Amino acid sequence: MTYPASSPTAPDTTRLFAPIVRGVGQAIGDYRMIEDGDRVMVCLSGGKDSYTLLDVLLHLQKKAPVKFELVAVNLDQGQPGFPKDVLPRYLTDLGVRHDLLTQDTYSVVKEKTPEGKTTCALCSRLRRGILYGHARAIGATKIALGHHRDDILETLFMNLFFGARLKAMPPKLQSDDGTNVVIRPLAYIAEQDIVRYAQARQFPIIPCNLCGSQANLQRQVVGEMLEGWEHEHPGRLNNILRALTRVTPSHLLDRDLFDFASLSVTPAEGDRGFDPDTYPEREFLNGLSEMQMLG
Repeated sequence: MTYPASSPTAPDTTRLFAPIVRGVGQAIGDYRMIEDGDRVMVCLSGGKDSYTLLDVLLHLQKKAPVKFELVAVNLDQGQPGFPKDVLPRYLTDLGVRHDLLTQDTYSVVKEKTPEGKTTCALCSRLRRGILYGHARAIGATKIALGHHRDDILETLFMNLFFGARLKAMPPKLQSDDGTNVVIRPLAYIAEQDIVRYAQARQFPIIPCNLCGSQANLQRQVVGEMLEGWEHEHPGRLNNILRALTRVTPSHLLDRDLFDFASLSVTPAEGDRGFDPDTYPEREFLNGLSEMQMLG
């Protein structure tokens, strides 16, 4: 039997698709992202991440023990040259229910953003408001976004370096107004795995002409830093992601998170401050060498 190159069941994509499905299934289970009866609004930008997310959710919709609906939604933000026919044709061929929204946020962002400043913050805020409103209008119980592991880690270090806070991008959150629940099923998936799968699937990628053309974005710089770490020390990014799931508040400095003031001679957690290190020997020695070079 032969398969079209764009089929997720083609032999050249099955090997790439399977680990992504496993990782997404694990994340959904860990955080109860999707439950029986949910109507999930999948935000489809036309990029590799959201295409991959839609493929996985369509697969799980057929295989998962819970029943849930999918509605694909794309927001045309008025960017010059946006190919309006690509996503409708793609989604119609898939047989996926979809809504196509049009709102000229592009002009607003270009007008309001000072010369030399990045457009991402304002663009994201406007887009988020429109999508939240549409989710309420169609009765969506979850909003699925295509952020992956590397996006989460980039956000962690962006906040650390430029915001002086320990804050990443959660796999599941409630919107400020309490009317929407946002989920990120690709939270455990490395970007490189998505890149390889998207290339095999030959998705009709739609580039972002608003933010994609900006040079020297700090997020891009942080991303390159993380990519370099992973190249030099394979597995390091997964370790950092895992660290976000194993937080010890008493060993940080946040007085709101942990009541340091009430500590007495009776240990609150036992003598955990003197537990032996559990770092892999090679990683520890590499880190020691780096510190010696710096010192």
